[in-house]
Amino acid sequence: MIDITDKPPAYREAIAKGRIRLRKETIEKIRAGEVKKGDVLTVARVAAVQSVKETPKIIMLCHPIQVTSTDVDFRLGEDYIEVSVRVKAIAQTGVEMEALAAVSSALLNIWDMVKYLEKDESGNYPHTKIEEIFVERKVKSVVDR
Repeated sequence: MIDITDKPPAYREAIAKGRIRLRKETIEKIRAGEVKKGDVLTVARVAAVQSVKETPKIIMLCHPIQVTSTDVDFRLGEDYIEVSVRVKAIAQTGVEMEALAAVSSALLNIWDMVKYLEKDESGNYPHTKIEEIFVERKVKSVVDR
């Protein structure tokens, strides 16, 4: 791990986004609450928050930090769900890995919950695609204490 011992704590914020493409019929079932495994967006939100907490366990050289806030939002389009995660902390290092891990986990959980709706007759997923996972915004500012 990189030595951050001498770095002063700073306000850190990162917003990451990502998208999953789904069949229009699948989006309709999610909106109507008709997915067999349950409430897709609630499960994805919990998965995102848990992933923020567990990021140092899955990103091998990531420092464990005390996160002070995590917000997860969804935007449903006609054939996609966009996930946005904002993570905040007062820390010696940034929170973009936590935000990216959270978006990834939310998208994977969505896929898992609706895969039975997305499979074609051969068991493949020709319409399903996770795409455009990126850091939209990163903030660092000095903290007066």
